[in-house]
Amino acid sequence: MFSKRKEALQIDPQQRDLYEHARKRIVQKKRLFQHFVIFVVGSFFMAILNLVFGFGKDITFFGTYWFVIGIIGWAFLFVLHFCNVWLFSTFMGQEWTDRQMERLVAKQKEEIALIQKDIDLMYPKEELVKKKEEFIKGKASDIVEELKESKPMITMIAAAGENNALGKDNDLVWHLPDDFKRFKKLTTGHHIIMGRKTFESFPKLLPNRVHIIITRNKSYQAEGAIVVHSMEDALEKAKGDKQPFIIGGGEIYQMGLAHADCIELTRVHSDFEADAFFPEVDTNVWKLEKEEFHDIDERHKHPFTYLTYKRK
Repeated sequence: MFSKRKEALQIDPQQRDLYEHARKRIVQKKRLFQHFVIFVVGSFFMAILNLVFGFGKDITFFGTYWFVIGIIGWAFLFVLHFCNVWLFSTFMGQEWTDRQMERLVAKQKEEIALIQKDIDLMYPKEELVKKKEEFIKGKASDIVEELKESKPMITMIAAAGENNALGKDNDLVWHLPDDFKRFKKLTTGHHIIMGRKTFESFPKLLPNRVHIIITRNKSYQAEGAIVVHSMEDALEKAKGDKQPFIIGGGEIYQMGLAHADCIELTRVHSDFEADAFFPEVDTNVWKLEKEEFHDIDERHKHPFTYLTYKRK
């Protein structure tokens, strides 16, 4: 019952506007009536003061008694109020306002149509659409570049033979001093992500690097290193680093391949017997951006090439 009464009391917006207009008209008419009563009573009172009691009888303006001037002025204000309330509301009321608004809107539409014709002549629609598409593409590429710059560049760094050999019995099968120097230069100051066997192949912690070890052993601990159990957890730990490095071994490289943005690969130009291998670099996914060849010398028994790949 209460809900039905509540629905009945609700007023449509259009009805509310009509009600508000009617309320204002009633207030205006009431004020006009009050003004008229005050005008009549005031005029009669001033005439009584002057004619019966002689108040201000000697005061004249341009030969006319003061109360006559007062009544005329008061009458002027009353007529002005009357015109505002009755004449303006009658001939320039809500309907007149609506008509004027419709005419104004129609005129604005005509002017907009003329402006649109000029724009169409100056700038054909096809050209504008083309420029808009170019602008959107440009903005999109800028956003992509900003995102690329803001997100960490996950890099896999490795040395592998022509047959993708990494090493045997948890050790390298070559000795390349210049490659060691390059590895140190690139990874110093960054997080290095590795498997347990790779970590245990180090004689000690590598200086100025944060070691993150991935292992399935839930109880494994390593002093001075962070231990996690998945590549996702390792990358989460390294998210504050602009370029974390994945350094091996073979299984860790395979896990990191889907996450990496860059591969720094030292390709050793020979085939080796190995038990750990680097994953095949798919040229449909990776683009070779830089290469630098090093030949055999007194310190290097094998020729090798530094290869830098970026994800397409």
